[in-house]
Amino acid sequence: MRTEICETLGIEFPLLAFSHCRDVVAAVTNAGGMGVLGAVAYTPDQLEKELTWLDEHVGGRPYGVDVLVPGKIDESAERAGRGEGGLDTMLAAIPEEHWTFLRHLFEKYDVPMPARTPSSTGNARSGGTQVTKEGATALIDVSLAHPIRLIASALGPPPPQMVDAARGAGVPVAALVGTAEHARRQVAAGADIIVAQGGEAGGHTGEISTMVLVPEVVDTVAPIPVLAAGGIATGRQMAAAMALGASGVWCGSVWLTTEEAETAPAVKEKLLAATSRDTVRSRSRTGKPARQLRSAWTDEWDGPDSPGALGMPLQMIIAQGALNQIDKIAESGHPGARALANYFVGQCVGYLNAVKPARQVVYEMIEEFTDALDRLNRLSGTDGAAVPGPG
Repeated sequence: MRTEICETLGIEFPLLAFSHCRDVVAAVTNAGGMGVLGAVAYTPDQLEKELTWLDEHVGGRPYGVDVLVPGKIDESAERAGRGEGGLDTMLAAIPEEHWTFLRHLFEKYDVPMPARTPSSTGNARSGGTQVTKEGATALIDVSLAHPIRLIASALGPPPPQMVDAARGAGVPVAALVGTAEHARRQVAAGADIIVAQGGEAGGHTGEISTMVLVPEVVDTVAPIPVLAAGGIATGRQMAAAMALGASGVWCGSVWLTTEEAETAPAVKEKLLAATSRDTVRSRSRTGKPARQLRSAWTDEWDGPDSPGALGMPLQMIIAQGALNQIDKIAESGHPGARALANYFVGQCVGYLNAVKPARQVVYEMIEEFTDALDRLNRLSGTDGAAVPGPG
């Protein structure tokens, strides 16, 4: 396949895989697509280790990094990012009523309560404490010190420091959007590639569906190449995206049930059993609307007794340590923890009904994509078959 995205990124298939798991990123890259590592949960030192591992396992093949750079975050987090109090400043900004609600939630579901820090569960990740301008800049610097072929801005226009640094390194900048207006802003900010992400997508997403959004964004930013995202988990959907004018696709949810995925075992079981109706857009994990598997966690935080989600990254800090604990306890079969457990996932979760190697997922999507194109060619008569006329 020789789309503009393939030429720009040096990949065989116009299939980009967003994942927080380095093993998925490496598997997709080595299969001919491009893996993109989500860096939000890592400290700079942790990201350095992950990217060094990737460099050693992809044999020079192209991969990318996605950095979350929100346009607006809680003021206390900004102060902490400038070194004014650090993590203690962020923790102090979380109202006591939220800790009380969380404690009652754990008591209700009979789950042991973790301490009040993102690292309390022993997880190496930082629970959202990197979601500051300073934290994101450090992740950008680490990323561009490696031979990445793409850097993406996950929220809001890419900041000037990202664009300037990427330009200097010869690395294209991608940016995710949920509206045509967002796309205009991203291009004006210097984005080289636009990811039009429909509301079906997992994680942070808007409300406009992929089928509507992609052609609107394609027309708005032409000739800038566009990747389609949101609900794409099959080759047929990939073909549809290309028919809408996209130069490739950006997929995330489809990798969550692969053999390599970082998904907690209890959550993976829930994903495999879920239907496309079992997701919800909720602020309960990050403070911004993010599509995820509906569970007791989302029901309680979005319910009438909730104090409401905090802004980013404070909700991430309070949620990450709690959910790490929930996932750990859920592995033992604890019913309360299993009821609460969830993860970011899109409406395509209904397609995720078997555990497969990520490489197999890539090949199956490409094979189905080719079959879909053959079918369209037969319908149009371009394979030599006659096209039925009116009547």
